[in-house]
Amino acid sequence: MSTIDSARSVYLFSHGRMDLEQKAVDALVSQGFAKDKIVSARPDAVGTVGDYMAMLWMPPNPDHIKIQKITKVEPVKPEGMIGLWKGVSKEDLFTVKL
Repeated sequence: MSTIDSARSVYLFSHGRMDLEQKAVDALVSQGFAKDKIVSARPDAVGTVGDYMAMLWMPPNPDHIKIQKITKVEPVKPEGMIGLWKGVSKEDLFTVKL
């Protein structure tokens, strides 16, 4: 498992599963992420290089969280639910059981 930089933001993608949001936050905190740095991902605001993405996977019935690190952010025209995240490149780090 990669070393977590707890000073970095973590963008949580719940894919509409608000019922699992607290469980996901608790799982992330148990892995070393700072609770006050975990934010709900929005299509109109993206993170910066070095921040993390935490995605409940696989929709619609996720059983784990995919942890990814943002490696590049390019300006793009927002598109649908993905919005500005369309321009974000990332690398897979590890998974966390929900």
